[in-house]
Amino acid sequence: MTNYQRTTLYIGVTSNLRSRIYEHQNKIHLKSFTAKYNLALCVYYEVYTSIEEAIDREKQLKKWSRAKKDALINSFNKNWDDLTKIINEWDE
Repeated sequence: MTNYQRTTLYIGVTSNLRSRIYEHQNKIHLKSFTAKYNLALCVYYEVYTSIEEAIDREKQLKKWSRAKKDALINSFNKNWDDLTKIINEWDE
């Protein structure tokens, strides 16, 4: 997740991406990092078959430099478009 200025990034893990994006965009958790920094755009995601793999990847990404994270996002979503609409169209 990022903000409209693309200055702050949030990396997290969830078993329900649609629901979690909704929570971030609607500031359901008022004291959360995403609410505090107004992070409402989903610009990158990865899908894993196990929660353990997802958590390991989250930990790996959080250790990366901002430049490396930016390069990863750019390789997936060059314009940093909000992917919420695409994600919401996934089959359940």
